[in-house]
Amino acid sequence: MHYCKKICCFLLLVSLTTATVQAQHKKKGKKKVQTAAHKKAPAKTKKSHTAATPAKKKTAVFSAAESTPAKLNREGLGDTTAPRVVTVTSAFKPSLKNAAKVNFTAASPVIDSSRVPVLYNIPAQNLLFSYQPVPIKPLALPQDSGLAWVNDHYIKAGIGNYTTGLAEGAFSFGDGKKSITNLRANYLTTKGNLPAQQYSKFGMNVISILNTNHNNEWTTKAFYENTTRYFYGYEPASLNYKKDSLLNRFNTAGIEVGLQNKARNDFNITYHPQVQLRYFADNRDNKEYALVAKANINKGFAKIYAFDLGLTADISKATFFPSTPNQRTLKNNLYYVSPTLQFNTPNFKLYLGIQPSWDNQNFSTLPNITAEARIKESALVVEGGWTGYYNKNTYYSLAGFNPWLAALTDLQNTKAIETYAGIKGSAGNHFTYKGRVSFIKLNNQPLFVNDLLDGKTFNVLYEPSMQLMKLHGEVGYNVQEKFSFLAGATFQKFSSLVVNEQAWGQLPFEVTGTLKWKVLKDLQVKADAFLWDGPYYRSKSMQAMKLDPAADLNLGIEFAVMPKLNLWFQVNNLLNNKYQRWNQYQVLGLNVLGGVVYSFR
Repeated sequence: MHYCKKICCFLLLVSLTTATVQAQHKKKGKKKVQTAAHKKAPAKTKKSHTAATPAKKKTAVFSAAESTPAKLNREGLGDTTAPRVVTVTSAFKPSLKNAAKVNFTAASPVIDSSRVPVLYNIPAQNLLFSYQPVPIKPLALPQDSGLAWVNDHYIKAGIGNYTTGLAEGAFSFGDGKKSITNLRANYLTTKGNLPAQQYSKFGMNVISILNTNHNNEWTTKAFYENTTRYFYGYEPASLNYKKDSLLNRFNTAGIEVGLQNKARNDFNITYHPQVQLRYFADNRDNKEYALVAKANINKGFAKIYAFDLGLTADISKATFFPSTPNQRTLKNNLYYVSPTLQFNTPNFKLYLGIQPSWDNQNFSTLPNITAEARIKESALVVEGGWTGYYNKNTYYSLAGFNPWLAALTDLQNTKAIETYAGIKGSAGNHFTYKGRVSFIKLNNQPLFVNDLLDGKTFNVLYEPSMQLMKLHGEVGYNVQEKFSFLAGATFQKFSSLVVNEQAWGQLPFEVTGTLKWKVLKDLQVKADAFLWDGPYYRSKSMQAMKLDPAADLNLGIEFAVMPKLNLWFQVNNLLNNKYQRWNQYQVLGLNVLGGVVYSFR
């Protein structure tokens, strides 16, 4: 009975709902008919336009909303009428809105501030150990020194053919900071196969450097040298001379003192005064005294400008044929001042200056202009300049160039004005190079000719004016102290001579080279090379002649046999070329020497 009541209530509710829905459908149907009638007329006028664009419009068909009870009622009553359909025509194209991209950010980890408990197991202090931390004590940083000064001493001795004997020694003293003293002495003697072909040399020098508390450095040098030769280059060889009459001995003694500040002072000034006293004499009582005083002051402005002032006084006096009616005294004095304005930067240097000079009361103003420029991003430096200078000619300097001189009758200084250009630089960490071409005008250049009697002595002739074109080049290769190579070549062309036919005694071409190679820790090799084209000389018939080219090669080796003892072996004139540097003076042939070196290190 209870179920029957529920079924009746349900049927009543369905019938009421169905009636209400049908009434609503009738109202909507009337409104749609009216709307379609109003839109039918304008649709005709726009028929062609509508037909042209049907593809751009979309038609959506929606079924009238029917409630679930209505559907159930229609199906139950068997209503087969089609549901009413509403057709909406529109150009609107629905699209979905772009969704924003969601970025995920990692969360930072949570800082763990909790302390991890650490347990220490301390054993029983049966032996009373102290488990106390060691206190930290600061230590003074040791001063870095690139080279620790060590006083070294050695003695070298050897013998060879041509009755050759050699002895050499060097000793050093001082602490390397406040004072340094080096003492060196050497002795060499040899005797050739020609009559009176004999040579010996003894030399000694002491150099000391003292540093003061005021950042100044004193340098002193004392030297002595004795050389003994004989005039063996006479012709014809059949001439009979007593050996004592051919003696040619020179003695030189001198002292030098200099002072300089190692760094600029509070006024940005550096200074370097020097004084030299020299005595030179031969076995014929010809003597020469010389005094050379130099003072150089450099004042810096800002960082790239400086003014340099140099003062030089070179005074000498020579006496020839003393205590004879032909006694001659030659005074040769040279003074000059060299003010220069300097401009220095890392890539460019420019020096502008002049050099007023007084040569034995003859005044001249010489140029002093030089420039250097470094090519960017390279190690190449280009240089050029226009400079003037004097070469002081003294008995000491001329005898050092040609030891076979006769007594001098005149002394003149050589004035040179040079215009040059060149390059220099390096390639890599080991190779260096340099090249220069120079055009030099020379006045009073000394030339050397044999005397017209037997030719064993040379007379000095001064060429008033001549031109010199000079080419010079150098290359070097160094690898620390293990390997070193240096070679140079010089080409000289003399022209426009006024008095003399040729540049007597001057080398037109010369090549020199030296090599040092530390093959092993206790094995060293050394080699030297000298090559040149023969110079012009004047024969007894007053004709210009030329000496043959020459080549001289030397090779040496040194190796250790004990911790402080080394053996050395050397061969001079390896090619056994008996050439002549000066006309009528033949050199020794192949010379072999050997000996020991003991070091006191």
